[in-house]
Order: sequence, then structure tokens, then C-alpha cells
Amino acid sequence: MLHALWSPGSGLLLYFDSPDEAVDQAKIGPVLTDLLHRAKFRHKAHVYDPATRGVKQVPAHALAPPTAAAILRTRLPRGDAISGDLRFLAHVVRGIERWVEAGRVVPQLERADGQWWARWRLIGGQRQRAWLAELATAMPAALKAAGPPLEVLDDLITELTDPIAREHIADRRMTHPLLDALVGDIPLESGSYRLAETLAHWRAGYTADEPELVLRLCEPDGTFGTTDEATALWRLQVCLRPVDDAPKPVALEDDAVLVRTAAEKLAAARKAYPRLRDLPSDPRGLDLLLPTEVVVDLVAHGAHALKESGIRLLLPRAWNVAEPSMRLRVTSPAAAESTVGLSGLLSYRWELALGDMVLTKAEMERLIQSKSNLVQLRGDWVQADHRVLAAAARYVAQYTDDTPITLADMIGQLAAERVDDVPVTEVTAEGWVADLFERQAEPELVETPQGLKAELRPYQQRGLSWLATMNRLDCGAVLADDMGLGKTVQVLALLLHERETVEKQPGPTLLVCPMSVVGNWQREAQRFAPDLEVLVHHGADRRKGDDFAKGVADADIVVTTYALLARDAALLGEQQWERIVLDEAQHIKNAATRQARAARTLKARHRLALTGTPVENRLEELRALFDFAMPKLLGSPQSFRARFAVPIERERDQLAIDRLRLITDPFVLRRLKTDPTVITDLPEKLEMTVRANLTVEQAALYQAVVDDMLTKLKSAKGMARKGIVLSTLTRLKQVCNHPAHYLSDGSPVLRRGSHRSGKLALVDDILESVLADGEKALLFTQFREFGDLLLPYLTERFGTPVPFLHGGVSKRGRDDMVTGFQREDGPPLMLLSLKAGGTGLNLTAANHVVHLDRWWNPAVENQATDRAYRIGQHRAVQVRKLVCVDTIEERIDDMITGKKQLADLAVSAGENWITELSTDELRDLFTLGAEAVGD
Repeated sequence: MLHALWSPGSGLLLYFDSPDEAVDQAKIGPVLTDLLHRAKFRHKAHVYDPATRGVKQVPAHALAPPTAAAILRTRLPRGDAISGDLRFLAHVVRGIERWVEAGRVVPQLERADGQWWARWRLIGGQRQRAWLAELATAMPAALKAAGPPLEVLDDLITELTDPIAREHIADRRMTHPLLDALVGDIPLESGSYRLAETLAHWRAGYTADEPELVLRLCEPDGTFGTTDEATALWRLQVCLRPVDDAPKPVALEDDAVLVRTAAEKLAAARKAYPRLRDLPSDPRGLDLLLPTEVVVDLVAHGAHALKESGIRLLLPRAWNVAEPSMRLRVTSPAAAESTVGLSGLLSYRWELALGDMVLTKAEMERLIQSKSNLVQLRGDWVQADHRVLAAAARYVAQYTDDTPITLADMIGQLAAERVDDVPVTEVTAEGWVADLFERQAEPELVETPQGLKAELRPYQQRGLSWLATMNRLDCGAVLADDMGLGKTVQVLALLLHERETVEKQPGPTLLVCPMSVVGNWQREAQRFAPDLEVLVHHGADRRKGDDFAKGVADADIVVTTYALLARDAALLGEQQWERIVLDEAQHIKNAATRQARAARTLKARHRLALTGTPVENRLEELRALFDFAMPKLLGSPQSFRARFAVPIERERDQLAIDRLRLITDPFVLRRLKTDPTVITDLPEKLEMTVRANLTVEQAALYQAVVDDMLTKLKSAKGMARKGIVLSTLTRLKQVCNHPAHYLSDGSPVLRRGSHRSGKLALVDDILESVLADGEKALLFTQFREFGDLLLPYLTERFGTPVPFLHGGVSKRGRDDMVTGFQREDGPPLMLLSLKAGGTGLNLTAANHVVHLDRWWNPAVENQATDRAYRIGQHRAVQVRKLVCVDTIEERIDDMITGKKQLADLAVSAGENWITELSTDELRDLFTLGAEAVGD
């Protein structure tokens, strides 16, 4: 007797009961006779042995899918020479042929042997699954030796559908490459993963009319246990939803095909989310019974896995997935308003909320006792981590009385304590503290002072009102408006407001600023507040002793520099100032410097810090700023580092960010030019990274520097190792700028008329285009020596004088450069060193900014860009940041561009993080790439 077996991976196997059995054409037909006469029987088939009820091994002949399809489609003769298993497989093939003839096939793209192949596949669906289930039930025992029935049948149908479908369309004319591949069994050269995915979606669309599995979670009702939160059993109801209809539960007495479909889809759900396995079920149906811990995980994680498999989970109506949060309520009695600021008295209490539901004391006590992540509150089932809830409830319970404390003590407690995983989402305040904490409310608007010769923009009017409020509350403040938004005019307006509204005229304000903007403060005060007397304390002939004290007594504003703040600390400390204002306050970001120490020791009723970048590199800089404006508010450097700097900078701890903002927000006003609610008439700013290739000379120097670093690192440790890395970083920047910059050998910029630097060649092209359009550009570099190298070249190349503003230029020289550049007939180009020209200057005549080399600190670079992009600029500003291809410049630029900022805290790592890398990581970061050198 001739038998057949389908073996996944091997195809159709033909074998006889006995290896010596003769081929009888009369009994098996001519087609099979001809085939078997040529058969080699080299394969081994593992077949079912009825005698032993085990598996035995027999010789077999293997047929590939196309031949197998052809054989099984032939009419088999009647009689006992053909086994039932062979007839069964022929029956399966006839079924496949009927599906093909009905058009229930679609193309599918598969990747094999490095090529794409088009194959026909049945579309699947409920009816085909029912047919497959019936076949599995009727499958002869002999065929089950090859594996589980459904798996064997699925493989057989998958392999034989393609040759059968191909045979049905073989005589049709095809012109499309995909159709040619389907007919001719040839690779599809235009195949791709995207096309394969598109065809898979197409196939799935044909089964869209099938009922969808919906799992409905039902509240415990006591039928299968208690309703206690920890021990209750939840019913997971198995439903099918027909197209355009509501989900319907599946019962065992329903149509058999429907029940079978639901069972198959439930099996798929268990595969997608394994925790549904091994659960008790309702003996009357398919529904599952879930303990509470599984329900919690199902909603938190299983729902996503089920959704990915196309299975929807319905939750009870009274279900709420809530995140816990804390809310702070601060009140200050009217009687306490005689003392405000950090010494002012107030009371505060915490509230715990789940979503929008603020919990009562009884509910919090219940949460503390609960051991379940599902609790029933006010008729709703609320899902939340019980350990987090209990910790928050215990914390809130500590602060329920109204014992008055000072604002400083309350802030100290906010800084020192936290509840993990529970953010503070709302602060409400009453009394005088409402002006600090209710930031969503506008401060009481202050009228523009009569003596101000300017019309304040709306956001500047709000800034004046906020400054006046902070002044009234005796609270120091940080005005952190973006560069170019007019911090100067807001401070001048505050001084005028003060003099026009108080009975006793206030004392003088000491204003400290970089030397580069002393002249700007003089000009702005004369322009906007001519009634204010300004004394400039600067220069070798500056006032001293009694002469200085007399000048201060007659002045409204005393303007000095950071250098003199440290040098004349004793002289300045003898005065009792009404207010100290630090402009460009990032100059005291290092709290240990002489300037920072001197600023903190000066005596003043009110302290005000002005900066567009409250944080440049590290959060410690923010603490140093506050140590001046609001002393001791953020604690010591050590406690601040432990509570905020390390969690935020290293661990990206969102709770630490939230707490820091809660503490600092009342004392900081920050507005950005990019915010349309702040300023609407600034033009667009277009920022782009422009890439240049190295020349061959640059590439050779670059590789030599990297090799030298790697050699030195072999024996270097500690600070010496860091020094080598930072030194290499600087040298590589110089190489990328120009070989003569790195070599410092006085060699020419060009060699035989050709550029030695790919970056400078690119700058040449950029500037030529800028000047051809009649526009102006600022060029920033962090290296003064590179500016000295470029200056004669640019002057000769473009036939125009090019001012170069750097740290060695005098105050008068700076003022002349700025005034000359701003004139319409002034020079079209200006070179600036990043440190000397990056702050305090108004250079809106330029609408192009070129960063020749990178500081790799977005805050510093943005300050420099804002010399052109500020109020008064009426043209779109184009900002180009130059990097060299496949060098460390490009790699670090990619890192900065891809780095997500922490809320509104501009926390970046500067360059020091590079020194912490391993030698292998440094090699990968520094080594020159293959694309670095241009043609």
C-alpha cells in the first residue's frame, strides 16, 4: 500500500508498507507509477506503526511543493493500494484549489537566500480557520507523526497554495514585475520590507469582516469569591464583536463555529499576554476569573500587549487609572503682612489627590492599611501603586495643622523632603504669599512711570509689575528673560516707579555688569530715564574714599564692572545700597570666585540678578545665582548637590526637577523670544548645521593628534589623563579651523591660491553670498588667535575693513566698533571672540551669524546669536554652525542636537564629560571617519 506523509521542511514523503513492495500500475495509476519507477527513496520517514503504537523509520521519496501539488491534484484510483493518509492529503489539496478558484488568495513577499520572492497565500479568516479545524479533527493518525495536526496542516497549505495558484494563472499575460515574479517564480528585484509590510496589511484587510475579539473586565460580584479588594475574583468576559455591532458574550451553546472562533482568538490573546494562561475559568463558558494582582498587571501591561495583537480590552465604567499627586495649600494671615519675604509667617498643608479626587483623612488612613493596588473609592475602582500611595498618605498626614512658620523654613522643608513617584502638581496660596506662588495669576499691574521715555511692550509691563511686587515683598529676584527682550528698560522702569510712588526716596542702586556693556547702560539710561543720575565707577581715574561716597549720595545708579566689584570690594562694601543689580549674572556662576564672594557680602535691601542663561553648564550655577539673590534659599553646595544636582544631571529625576522648580519659580521670571505670547514682531530665526570636509593636510594633522593622544593615555591617570583629553579636544578644534591655527607657524592662509582649510573655503562661499545680497554677518570664534589669522585674509578677500571685537579691545574701542557696524554704511562683516562679544551687545544690523568653531554649549552659543536676534531686528536671521564631516565636531554636534532638554532647565555637560570616557570610547569619538576628506 502506498502511503504519504507531509513533513514540514521536507515536503511530501511517499513510502510503502514494505520497502520491497512492487509498483502496480493498475492499482496506483500511471502518474504515480511513472513517478515511483524513478524514485530513489533516499529519505527517512518517521511514521506511525499501528502494531507497536509507536513511531518507526522507513525509506521514503520526497517531493518538492510544486511536484507534490501536481501529484495530489491527480485523480487517485479506487482500491486498497492507496492509503487513507494519501487520499486525505489529496482532499486537502482539492480544498486549497477551491479557495484559489474562489479568489481567496493574495500575494505575499518573503526574504530568502538574499533575495525577495513573491508567493501566493490564502487570505485566512474565520471560514478558513473553521475548515482547517475540521481537517485537523479528521486527520488520520498516520499523518500526526509529523507533528501537531494544525501545525502540519498550516505548513502544507502555506507551501502548496503558491504552486496551485501559480498554475491557475500561468496562461495569463503579466507585465508588472510583481506579477511576473508571481507567475514565473523568479526573484523580485524591487522587493523591500516596506512592500512586504504593505502586502501583509492588504491580506489583513480581507479578514476585516470577521468578528473581533473583545475582552471585557467585569467588577467582582461575589459569585466566585469575596468582594474584598485583595481576594476578589474579576470576570474577564470573552466577547465577539461583529462589524458595526456591539460586543456579544460567547456562550457554549452558541454556534459551534462561533465558539471555535472565540476559543482560537482567546488562545491568541493568551499567547500575546501569557498571564492569562493557567487561570481558573467559568465552568459554563470561556470567561476567565482573575485575581486582583493579575487584573492590575493586565491593565498596566497586558492591555498594551493585547492591543498590539489587535485585541481590545474594555474596563468597567467605574474604573479609574489614576496617578497620585500632591497639592500644596499656603496661607498667610492678614495680621502677618507687616513682615514679608523669607522672614514672613505663613502656614501650609499638603493634600493628596488621585487624579482629580482630593482624598479625605479617612480615605488616606484606608490607603495606608490597604495591601492592594486596586481600591474602591467613592464608588469607583481606582488603580494605583499602594506602596506609593501609602507613603504619600503618611507624609501628608504629618502636615495637617496650621502652625505658622517662616517662608524660609517652609522652602527648606520642601527642599529636604520628597515622596518618590508622587509629583507636586498644584500650589495655591492666599494672603501676601499669593503674589509669589500664584504665578498663573497676573501680578497687580503697575503703570508705566511718567519719567520713562519709552513705551513698554505688554510683556515688559508685566515684568515691571513683577519686579515691583518682588521689591514690595523684600524678595530677591532673577529676571531671566531671553537675550534681547529688554531687561535693561524693565530695571530702569522699576527705579523710576520706585521714585515716583514712595514717600521716602530710596537710596542708590549699584549695578554690576561686564565692561563691554557699561557704555550700553549709560546710553540706555540717558535715552529712557534721563532723570536718573548715573555714576560710572570705572577706569584708572575712578572716584575713591570720600569722593566716591559723595558721588554715590548724589547718584541714582552706580555702574561698575565685575573686575572692580572684586578689586574695590571694601570701598563698595562701605555703602548701604538700596539695591544691587547684577547684569549678565552668569559671571558669578562659580560661587567660590572673588567676584561672587564680593557680591554676596555687599549690603542691600533688595537684590536682583539679570541673565538670559540662568544655567549654562551645571545646576550649581543656579545655586550660586540664588545664593546672591536669595541667600541660603537653596542650601549649601553639598546639600544642593545631593538633593538636586546629582539626581537631575545624572539620573534625569523628574521629581527632583519638579521640586527645584517649585522652590525657585516664585523668584524667577523667564520669558523666551520664541514664545508667541511674549513677542510677536520678531522675525524668523533659521538655524542650520553646515558641514565642511577636511583637506588632505588637515586630515593628516588630525590623525597625528589622535594617535599622539592614544599613546599618551596608555600611561596617564587621574587629572593628567583629563588634561590630555581636553588638550586634544582643543588641538583638534584648531586643526578643523585651519592648519596654520594649529601649527602657529605663521604660514599663509592659502597655498598656491588654494584653501588649506575646508572650513574656511566654506566660509568664503557663505560670505560671498551674504555680501552679494547687501547683508551683514557676525562671525564668532572661541579662539582669538584664529580671529587674528582670519582678519587680514577677510579684509583683503572682500575689500572691506573687518572689526575684530575681543577681550583686548578697550571700552571706547568696543563702543566705536558697535556704533560703526550698526550704521547703514558700516562694515558688512564683524569678527567676535565668543567670550568678549557673546553678551550685552546690540548688533541687529547683521542678519547672518556664523559660528566658526563650536563651544558645544547651546546656552553660550545662543547668547552670541542673540547679538543679532533681538528687539530691533526686522529681517530673518540665518544662523550657521560649522562642523567638519566625520570628525569629533560632527559627532558631538549630533549628540547635542539629539539631547532632550530637562524641562526648562538648560542643563548641559559642557566638555568635561568627554574626559570620563574610556580609551576605547575616546578612540571611537575622536578617530577620523572615512568621509572626512573632500575630493
